[in-house]
Amino acid sequence: MIELSLLKAGIKNIAGVDEAGRGPCAGPLVVAAAILKDPLSDLLKDVRDSKELSESKRESLFDVVISNCISYAIIEITPAEIDSLGLHKCNIEGMRRAVNALQITPEYILTDGYPIPGLTTPNLSVWKGDQVAISISCASILAKVYRDRIMIALDKQYPQYGFAGHKGYITASHTAAIKELGVLPIHRKSFANIAAVIEASK
Repeated sequence: MIELSLLKAGIKNIAGVDEAGRGPCAGPLVVAAAILKDPLSDLLKDVRDSKELSESKRESLFDVVISNCISYAIIEITPAEIDSLGLHKCNIEGMRRAVNALQITPEYILTDGYPIPGLTTPNLSVWKGDQVAISISCASILAKVYRDRIMIALDKQYPQYGFAGHKGYITASHTAAIKELGVLPIHRKSFANIAAVIEASK
């Protein structure tokens, strides 16, 4: 665990940052930042990278993570902003916004895969960070559960598209619904599959 080395060096208030929703062609990109009370706590023993956990397990851990944070923040980047700025830029900007939304200034920041330029706080990008840093794993769970809840709510608004199941990812059923029913405001029009449907409808 990376946090152990930082704690031994006297560094506290370590923020982990991660996102959910880079791959889907619908819905927001969600980024979370989390500063844990105690990264070594046994209360977090079940925490893993959110992709390694079932949906029900992530849901049960969501409140556990929050109760073990001294500060956390969750932000959304809209499909329109993704279309305007591009996915990678939105990912970096989302991490910056999440960190800046924390009520406590972290002493150190750990991110999954990408550094955050322009911050005064030291930050380290960790390859597969959600597997080796508990703070990033916790942020991963917060972002994933929060985004899944958004997509389940959107499923009630657009029931024919099946968002509760595929969460906005490109699947055969999602593609069929887009072709039959059309592109929604929540679709990312800069994504190739959505752009192709729009072009074909002209």
